[in-house]
Amino acid sequence: MVHAFDPGYIAEPFVTLCKQYPDSLVYPLTQFRVEWGPIFHRGRLDGSARILVIGQDPAQHETVVRRILVGEAGRRVQGLLAKLGVTRSYVFINAFLYSVYGSVRAKTRQNPELIDYRNQWIDALVSGGQIEAVIALGRAADEAWKFWKQTSFGADTNIAYAAITHPTQPESSSKRGKVKLAAATKKMLQNWNVALQSLAPEVKHPDLLTPLILYGDSWNDGDRTAIPEFDFPAGLPGWMHEQDSWAKRSGADDLSKRRNITITVPKGVLI
Repeated sequence: MVHAFDPGYIAEPFVTLCKQYPDSLVYPLTQFRVEWGPIFHRGRLDGSARILVIGQDPAQHETVVRRILVGEAGRRVQGLLAKLGVTRSYVFINAFLYSVYGSVRAKTRQNPELIDYRNQWIDALVSGGQIEAVIALGRAADEAWKFWKQTSFGADTNIAYAAITHPTQPESSSKRGKVKLAAATKKMLQNWNVALQSLAPEVKHPDLLTPLILYGDSWNDGDRTAIPEFDFPAGLPGWMHEQDSWAKRSGADDLSKRRNITITVPKGVLI
C-alpha cells in the first residue's frame, strides 16, 4: 500500500527557520507550553501554495503529530478551503509557535523577536508571488498579519485577505450549551460566508474548479473535510488523522496536566 506524506523541512529558508527559532526567552513559560517544543506549519512549502492560513497556537494533538491544525478546527478550515476549490495548494502557520498556557500578555505579543521570526515565515511563503489569498483565524492571527503588513515588504504586497472567526469559537463561547452553541455556530458560518464571497474571485488557480456553495445556519455534510494523508509526517498511524479524541492533557492539577499528554488508541483499531 502506498502512503503519501509530508517530507518536512528540506529546503531553505525553512531549514534555517527550523534550526533557529525563539525559545522561552521570547515565549515565557508562564504563558506558553514551551516544554513541548515549537510546531511550525502544515501544508505546502514547495512554492505551490495559493492560500496562506494563519492560525493561533497548537494544542495537544498538534504537539504529538508535529503539524498544526490537525484536529476539529483543522477539518473545519479544510472544508472552508474546499469551498474555494483548494484541496492541496495551501499552507498553514500559527501566530504562536507554542501552545498558549492561560493568556498571552500584550508585551509578549509585541516582542520584536517573536514578531520578526514569524514575519520571516510569512516573507518566505509570500515572496514567491504564488499566494493569492490569506485567511486569519481569530484575533491573534489577525494581529499577526497586521504586524507583517507594517513591514516594508508587507506594505508593498497586495494580497486578498480575510480575518474570520476562529473555527472552534462557538464551542469556547457557549460552554456546550446547545442553544448558545447553535446561535454561535450560525453567526460564525455567516462570517465565513462573507469571507468566501470576498475571496472566491481572488483565487485564480484553485486545485478544482467548483461553484461556490455557501454555508447554511449549521454544519452540513461536506462542510468538514478530512485532512489529507499527504499533510502528515511519514509513518503516522491512520487513526491519528481520522479523529481527535486520542490525546488529552491528564493530571490531578495544572502542573500535572502541563507535564502529561495521554495518548489512547481508539476503540475499533485493535481487534
